[in-house]
Amino acid sequence: MNLLFIGSISPGSFILILFSIVAFAFFVFWIITLVDIVRSNFKDPNMKLIWILDLIFTNPIGMIIYWIIAPNQKINNFNQFNHFK
Repeated sequence: MNLLFIGSISPGSFILILFSIVAFAFFVFWIITLVDIVRSNFKDPNMKLIWILDLIFTNPIGMIIYWIIAPNQKINNFNQFNHFK
């Protein structure tokens, strides 16, 4: 088995493989963002719907904006697992 098969890949195939890896990473990050939106508790109940619509219609920019702005809009429930109250 030749371990140096990369030398035999044409530049077009390499670009296709690279694009496929980037697209898969983008898809995984999109799913992680969607799950985080659904599981989060926001201060305003309408923000969940707004963030989901933002994620759907402004894919890459919407994900970046969500991870920058949304942490300040979430309710922090640090005491939900504290059983020693």
